Amino acid sequence: MLKIKAKTKIIKEHKVHDTDTGSVEVQVAILSEEIAQLAKHLKKHAKDNHSRRGLLGMVSKRKRLLNYLAKEDEKRYNSLIKKIGLKK
Repeated sequence: MLKIKAKTKIIKEHKVHDTDTGSVEVQVAILSEEIAQLAKHLKKHAKDNHSRRGLLGMVSKRKRLLNYLAKEDEKRYNSLIKKIGLKK
């Protein structure tokens, strides 16, 4: 889980408009940060299978959101991929 300050910082960086808190860009950015933290946790605690299952769920949710964005608006998709640093 992200702390509130970290989450608000991510929202400010990726928001599309002033009152945006749930656009695809924001959701993918938050999921990417949570995935990174959980992957770091799993390197230390390799046998934590409950967290591993949560990680796999987050990765698949991020993939679904990215597929949706690629289908709807490819420019936004490409800019988001570059901004976050993901592979296509």
